[in-house]
Amino acid sequence: MGRLKRFFSKRIPKLNHIVIVESGDRGILEKLLPSLYYSCPHVDVVTCFAGPPRSFDAARGVIWNIADYQGREGRARLYSELWDKHYSAVGIVCADQPIMTRWKWAIAAQLPGKLFVINENVDYFWIDHGNWKMCVRFALFRAGLSGADAARTLTQLALFPFTVVFLLLYAGQVHARRRIQALTPGDR
Repeated sequence: MGRLKRFFSKRIPKLNHIVIVESGDRGILEKLLPSLYYSCPHVDVVTCFAGPPRSFDAARGVIWNIADYQGREGRARLYSELWDKHYSAVGIVCADQPIMTRWKWAIAAQLPGKLFVINENVDYFWIDHGNWKMCVRFALFRAGLSGADAARTLTQLALFPFTVVFLLLYAGQVHARRRIQALTPGDR
């Protein structure tokens, strides 16, 4: 059972076979692949794009296109096929783009390899307890809870319930007024 099993180990596994979920701009993976091939002989890619990245070497990996795995049965088949490959690491592209968000996290949770995150600058870090501060900072940044946006985002979160209550009360008042006007005869 995968489920991020290597989170509590700082040890980086020997990179003999990894899979990367291309859940961001195609250019990110095209820049990353040449440097990955130096340290890992086999790199597979899970993608939603039509063809492989320009720098992908078909002799050193497989392209898994999610269009071939639609529906619950298709996803289960993809997870099973990926599981059978025994990847030593799983990379997910976490760029500031909502591409394949559910796929990347589902695959990361399903596979036993150590997880690493690649950002839009083609930097990456390992998801383990030794990098917990980096993971928290990254998550806060992606959620808009760091820097100048933090105050605005927190204010929006705090005001959201009041906004919903106000809108519901307003809608109730408008509908009640219409109902009363419809029931009372008189001049309009």
